Amino acid sequence: MLFKFSKNKFILFSAAFIAVVGVTCYLVVGVIAAVGSVNPSVNSKEINDLNSSIEQKRKQLNDIKSKQDEYNRVIKEKQTQQASLQNQLAIVDNRLAESQLGLDQVKIDIETTNLEVKKTDLEISDNDKSIESNKEHLSSAIKLLSQEGDRSQLEVLLLNSYLTDYISQLKYLENINGKITEGLSDLKVAKESLADSKTKLEASKEKLRQLRQQLEEQQVQLASEKDSKVYILDETRSSEAEYQRLLAQAKREQQAASSDIVSLERTMRNKMNQAGSDKITLKYNGFIWPVPKNTITATFHDPDYPFRYIFEHPAIDIRASQGTPLRAAASGYVGRAKDGGMGYSYIMLVHGDGLATVYGHVSRIYVKEDEYVTQGQIIGLSGAMPGTPGAGPLTTGPHLHFEVRLNGIPVNPLEYL
Repeated sequence: MLFKFSKNKFILFSAAFIAVVGVTCYLVVGVIAAVGSVNPSVNSKEINDLNSSIEQKRKQLNDIKSKQDEYNRVIKEKQTQQASLQNQLAIVDNRLAESQLGLDQVKIDIETTNLEVKKTDLEISDNDKSIESNKEHLSSAIKLLSQEGDRSQLEVLLLNSYLTDYISQLKYLENINGKITEGLSDLKVAKESLADSKTKLEASKEKLRQLRQQLEEQQVQLASEKDSKVYILDETRSSEAEYQRLLAQAKREQQAASSDIVSLERTMRNKMNQAGSDKITLKYNGFIWPVPKNTITATFHDPDYPFRYIFEHPAIDIRASQGTPLRAAASGYVGRAKDGGMGYSYIMLVHGDGLATVYGHVSRIYVKEDEYVTQGQIIGLSGAMPGTPGAGPLTTGPHLHFEVRLNGIPVNPLEYL
């Protein structure tokens, strides 16, 4: 049985249907506009204020960097000059000032990161609200389409000549619905991106916290250098001649130690060969750090070493607090355990494959000569605090002087660690 419509009824129905579709299209177009242009940020003023604060912090960092560069320039200039009491004190003073700027820099970096994290939180919050708002628009549109869709399609099928026009309108609505879904997907991607940024900022914040801790340790180190300055002034009574005498003493101690190490290593290897020891013939399997891996304060043959005009620096200096446990970098025999009293004290270990290690400025020795030690075993305590046992003259603060020798010749320890 076919439905029949009078001309007036058909016109009224058509007008009603067109109105429904029109309202639906209007609602959906509104959703498209909402999706296409994210809702204005409710936190925009606060975000702008945060951006201004971040920019100010960055300007402060640039100012600090300029001052640090100037201090470093002065330090390098002094280090290229002949070692003198005045130059040594000037280097310490400039390093202390540069270190304080370093601490200020890290504090500002942390403040900046905190501001960026806060800004990211606000942006994520705004994006969440925008997504929820668009979801509500979409839900309303879908609900209306669901309520009117089935009935309208049945009626459209009965409209004969008007069928093509209505199908076109329905296709238009389907296209709009696809764009809505695509827009919401983009917003979700943006939210995930912001969340990822926040995770990275939190990681940066943790790194900066660690850096601040490291710089605070450096500040302690340089404070001990300041104590060293006081110690030097006390020892020399501000006399350049006395300072030069201490330099000469340091040179003699280093030369004696170097000669002693070469001679004893040769003697030790001969003894082991005669005894047929199988432990020392183990192949070299790599060194571990004798103290926790830390800042290198002087490199191998460091061009900036303050006493380079007296002797080359045959080691690396590793920052270590006074009394840090010293661990054997590899298994081997104790070739020398030199207790220098208030002078220079050191330990030498002989390893396989022609390698030996030297641990200088030790404050306490736990091993005896000819004793076999295993990798990681505690062999003593670090030192180098001015005026303490084992430090020797003119040390610049607590650290470990660490040498690696190959067939008696000093080589760069960083190539083995």
